[in-house]
Parts: sequence; C-alpha cells; structure tokens
Amino acid sequence: MYGRKYSKVLTVILIVIIVAIIGLLGYLAFNYYRNQNITNGASDYVDAFDQTIATETPTGGTDSTENNNELNVVETGENSNTSSKPSKVTTYQGFEVLGTIKIDEPRVNVSIKYPILAKLSPKALDTAVVAAYPSPATLNTVGNVVIQGHNYRNGTFFSDLKKLSNGDEIYITDLEGKEVKYIIYNIFQTTDTDTLFYNRDTDGAMEITLSTCTDDSKARIIIEARAE
Repeated sequence: MYGRKYSKVLTVILIVIIVAIIGLLGYLAFNYYRNQNITNGASDYVDAFDQTIATETPTGGTDSTENNNELNVVETGENSNTSSKPSKVTTYQGFEVLGTIKIDEPRVNVSIKYPILAKLSPKALDTAVVAAYPSPATLNTVGNVVIQGHNYRNGTFFSDLKKLSNGDEIYITDLEGKEVKYIIYNIFQTTDTDTLFYNRDTDGAMEITLSTCTDDSKARIIIEARAE
C-alpha cells in the first residue's frame, strides 16, 4: 500500500515537472519570437524610412491608428500662422516618428536600429525609443535631445547601451533625410529622477542624450554624444 501511494506521488511530481518544463520552453520560444519580431520590424522600418526620405518618394494619406510596421509619409498643410512649407509626418505602429537612430559597434556586438517616436508614453516605450525632451523635439538641431528606451536585458531597444564607450558613434536621421554622426563623450549613471543634464548648455553644438535603466532597474545609464 505504501509503495503504491509513493509511486502515485512520484508520478504527480513528474507530471508537474514536465508541465513546468513545457511551459518554460513555450515562454522562452514566445519571448524569442517577440524579440525577433520587434527587432526585425524596427530594422525594416528604418531601412524603408531612409530610402523613402532620401528619395522623397511621394505618397498618399494614411491612417495613423493602423497597427503595422510600414512607413507612412503624409504631406500635411499648415495654417496661415506658420510657414507655408509642408511638414513630413511619419508613423510607426500608430505613433508619430521624428527620425531614426542607428548604432553599429561589432566589436561589442551592438546593433541598434529603431524609429524615434515623438511623444513619450508607456505604450510608446514598449514600441520603440522615444524623444523625451524637449517636447516636441526636433532632431539634428542645436541643443540637446534626450532619447529614452527600455532595457529589457534581451538585446531589444536600449538593452545594449551599457556596452558602449566614449568614442563610439551614433547616427541620427531626421525628417529632412539629414543623417548626423554623434560621438559619445560622456557615460554615467544617475537616479531615475535626475533631469539636470537635460537642459545642459551645449555651447552651440548639436547633442543627444540616450537614457535607459540599469539591469537591476535601480539607476539610469546616461550617454551624452556630440555631433561631429
């Protein structure tokens, strides 16, 4: 009798272990697929953005709420109180885009290609990287633009910023098709409430600041870079 009960307990434990392993493998497979989908979708968008903006391909109107990775360019008229020159507006998965960011440093296995979204929100940060300051921001202009991204510790978004060093290069392309190379000159950690460096004096230079959390989420990694 005791042996039969012991055997049943072992069977139940074995079933639980098997179910847990299957669940873990399923979670890992889903997470891998999600990460690949995010990375590949963003990379494809950046390539399409660069090609479309560079060649100024004319396109029609779009629905900014459509959830996809395609590049949508809309020529929007401006009211009588502003310049008569139309502004380019692009969307990525329903979010307005200001431009793109590219970092390629093979020596430390870093490859980052994302659209830069215009408005900060939790959903925007789950979709790409975001120009958090100033709001609204204009890329590749005199002053400092802060770009925030999540660190999910899985290679997506700004997970690999911690691998970068002074002298590494960051490329920002704006809505006019202008690509500017920025050189990293300062890297430090600070609290998630520290914003003193946002409005720093750039002495007439174009600068960007990349911001993400540390792996333990207890601080922020800050990278400052200046246009070459």
